[in-house]
Amino acid sequence: QVQLVESGGELVQSGGSLRLSCVASGNNIAEINKMGWYRQAPGKQRELVAISTTGSIVDYADSVKGRFDISRDYTKNTVYLQMSSLKPEDTAVYYCYARLRLRHTIFYEYWGQGTQVTVSS
Repeated sequence: QVQLVESGGELVQSGGSLRLSCVASGNNIAEINKMGWYRQAPGKQRELVAISTTGSIVDYADSVKGRFDISRDYTKNTVYLQMSSLKPEDTAVYYCYARLRLRHTIFYEYWGQGTQVTVSS
């Protein structure tokens, strides 16, 4: 069982910056091999923003490449999303995501409660 708690969302002006944080807790957090961020705007599908794989690469949606940076602090069980050059199109609820890998082949997915990011013109 894993719990994810996001923070950092707020209203910012176009061109501004924000940093989102997500802290993972639970008995199996050592088994997390992916952490990242999704977002969902009203009336739209939830979409992947950025994913970090332990010991491997990071992946970004094309719409945020060059503007968003994902990073992890393994000692604090925390993943961050540094967002810059924000656009109104980035307005959405941002959800933290984690995937656990157990016994090499068993996977579990967890979601945070979401944090609202609003970018004004």
